[in-house]
Amino acid sequence: MRSRALTVLLLVLALLTPASVASARGGADLAARLAAIPGLTVVSRTAPAGYQFFVLTYRQPADHRHPGAGTFEQRLTLLHRAGDAPVVLATGGYGLPATPTPSRTEPTAILNANQVSVEHRFFSPSRPAPADWSDLDIWQEASDEHRIVQALRSVYAGKWIQTGGSKGGMTSVYHRRFYPDDVDGVVAYVAPDDPVNDLDGAYDRFFATVGDAACRGALDGVQKEALKRRDRLVPMLAADAAANGWTFTRTLGTADRSLELTVLDTVWAFWQYLGTSSCAGVPPATATDRELYDWIDAVASWSFYTDQGLEYYWPYYYQAATQLGWASLRFDHLRGLRRYPGLYTANSALPAELRRAHHPLPMIDVDLWVRTLSQRMMFVYGQNDPWSAERFTPSRRDSYLYVAPGANHGARISGLNPADSAAATATLRRWAGVTSATAELRTAPLPLDDMLPPRGARR
Repeated sequence: MRSRALTVLLLVLALLTPASVASARGGADLAARLAAIPGLTVVSRTAPAGYQFFVLTYRQPADHRHPGAGTFEQRLTLLHRAGDAPVVLATGGYGLPATPTPSRTEPTAILNANQVSVEHRFFSPSRPAPADWSDLDIWQEASDEHRIVQALRSVYAGKWIQTGGSKGGMTSVYHRRFYPDDVDGVVAYVAPDDPVNDLDGAYDRFFATVGDAACRGALDGVQKEALKRRDRLVPMLAADAAANGWTFTRTLGTADRSLELTVLDTVWAFWQYLGTSSCAGVPPATATDRELYDWIDAVASWSFYTDQGLEYYWPYYYQAATQLGWASLRFDHLRGLRRYPGLYTANSALPAELRRAHHPLPMIDVDLWVRTLSQRMMFVYGQNDPWSAERFTPSRRDSYLYVAPGANHGARISGLNPADSAAATATLRRWAGVTSATAELRTAPLPLDDMLPPRGARR
C-alpha cells in the first residue's frame, strides 16, 4: 500500500512542473495585478482553454477637461494569452454585449495576441449619471482609451495594435490622432471618412455603379413601389407596432415617417449586409404588398426606426449629428414620392432634446492629419460596401489602404487578393514585433469578432 501511495504521490509531483504551477497560479496573479490598478475593477473571470477572460470596469472622468466634476464606470474586457504577447486594443465604437463572452478580432488572431475590448462612452451602462451629452465627442473617448492603455501598460509593456470596424474603425483613427504614441499601429476596417458633411457625391456615385444595372434597377423599383403603396404599407407597419409595443413619438413622430426612412435605407442596407448574390431575390414590381413588406423587413427591419429600435443608438446618432457627419443621398429616382425631404439626417433618429447642430472642424482636422502626418495606419475597405465609398486617404508614412474585391461591410484582410493579404499580414506582424512562428502558435479556437455593430446601425 505504501509503495502504491508513494507511486501516486511521485506521479502527482511529476505533473506539477514549474510551468504547470506557474499556469495554475497565473490567473490569480493576473487578477491581483489588475485589481491593484487604481480605478480598475475585476467584475468576473473565466478561463477558456489557453486564455483568461476578464470583464472589467474602469473609472473615467465624465469630462477629461474637468476630472473632478464626476466619473462613470466604463466597461471593458481583457482576453489574456501571455504577458509577453502583443495587445490588440479593439474599439467597437458602440456598446459591448450585455454579457460579454471571449472572442478574437482578426488582428488578434493574426498576431496570437492578448485583446482589450472597450465599450464606447455613453453606450449604456458606460454612461455618466446625470449625463451631459456635450461630453460625448471624439476627444473625450480618445482620452478614455488613452487612460486605459496607460493603466494596462503596468501589465503589458510590449507592442500594442489598435483595431475596429465601421464606427469602431473611426474610433481607432481618432484615438491615434489625439494620442499617437499610445499604440504601435492601427488597422481600421470599413471606416468612413466624412471631412465635409455636405459633399457626399461619393455615395451617389457608388449607388450608380455598384453591382449591375439589372440589380440596381430592381432595388430602385422596390423603393418606388413601397412609397407608391404607403397607404397600404403604413397600416401594416402600424399593426406590427401595436402588436410589438413599438412607438414613434419620441423620435420620428409617426409611422408614415418611419416607413419613409426605412424605405430610403433599404438599398443601403442591402449593399451593406448582402450583395450581388442576393440580387435574384429582390421583389419585382408585381410583388404583393405582403411580399414587398416582408422583404424590406428582412433587409432593413421595420422595427429599427422606432423609439425602441433607435434608443440604443442615440450616442451614435448624437455623434453623427455633432461631429462625424452622415451620408446625404439625392434619391433622384424617388422625386415626387417622398413626403419629408429633410428626413434623411442623423437628427431625425434622435429625440428633440438631443438634436444638435453640426460642427465640421473635427473631421476636417482628422482627415488632414491622416493624409499628412499619421504613421503606421492600415485601412481595409469593401468594394461593394456603401460605407467604403468615402474613405480615409493614408499618408506615405508606413501606411496603407486595401480594398477587398466584392466585399460588403464585413471586409477583412483574409478577403483581400492573395498578394494584398500577405502584404497586410506581414505589415501587421512587423508593427507588432511578431514573427510568423510566434503568430502560428496553436491556441484554442475562439469565435471571430467581426467588430461590426448589431445589424440595423446603417447611418
